Amino acid sequence: MPEGHTIHRLAAEHQRVFGGRAVTAASPQGRFADGAGLIDGRTLDTADAHGKHLLLGFSGDLTVHVHLGIYGTFTFGDAPAPAPWGAVRLRLTGGAGYADLRGPNACEILEPGAVDRLTARLGPDPLRPDADPGRAWRRVHASRVPIGQLLMDQAVIAGPGNIYRAEVLFRQGVHPRLPGRDLPRASWDAIWDDLTHLMADGVRDGRIDTVRPEHTPEAMGRPPRVDDHGGEVYVYRRAGQPCLLCGTEVRTEVMAGRNVFWCDTCQPLGAPRA
Repeated sequence: MPEGHTIHRLAAEHQRVFGGRAVTAASPQGRFADGAGLIDGRTLDTADAHGKHLLLGFSGDLTVHVHLGIYGTFTFGDAPAPAPWGAVRLRLTGGAGYADLRGPNACEILEPGAVDRLTARLGPDPLRPDADPGRAWRRVHASRVPIGQLLMDQAVIAGPGNIYRAEVLFRQGVHPRLPGRDLPRASWDAIWDDLTHLMADGVRDGRIDTVRPEHTPEAMGRPPRVDDHGGEVYVYRRAGQPCLLCGTEVRTEVMAGRNVFWCDTCQPLGAPRA
């Protein structure tokens, strides 16, 4: 599933291609025909992201809410748009470009009250300037749930997924099984600050890289990572391989239905290392 930085990139791309322009909307697949009819001919006023939710605001106070889920994708291209191929849920055309949405988990029209209810259910997004990390901290500090699970709960913090979860905990020396209530406030502040920088880098670069400059392949004289997910990481999907810092075998287990990765030496269960 795309992590939050991808959705912020998509919001920026929609703003670049369609912002301030009237768009033509259609649902070649037919499953969003009514919704496309409502926004057809309207102007795209805003393109926003909150966590993994894309919110496209059109004139008349109508918002298209998209959640890509596991299989959803957007394809952008220059006008004239070709004939649709595959199951295109929504096609937007305007200005000099077009965008096709395929396979989303959600694609729906929301009125302002529904948008407010949606965002109220979400935790703060590290990529948003209006985010309040203290609100997430209060949820973490009151919970017996492991911090590795809390970081995947979009009601606690919106945007991070499995990669950012594993990597930020490694970078801050926090074991994923540590109960939220046992996490020091200073460690939470460091996690939040690290996420804001790592995810902003992801928005800029379009990929997730989490290793520090001294741990890049060039700096360490090691082969670059070869993985469909791309990016240089410390522990994510490196189970059984040696930790880049200490050589300990990277561990993995299933936590709340998702694989979590960590290093027992660099992330001892107990008080987080400095």
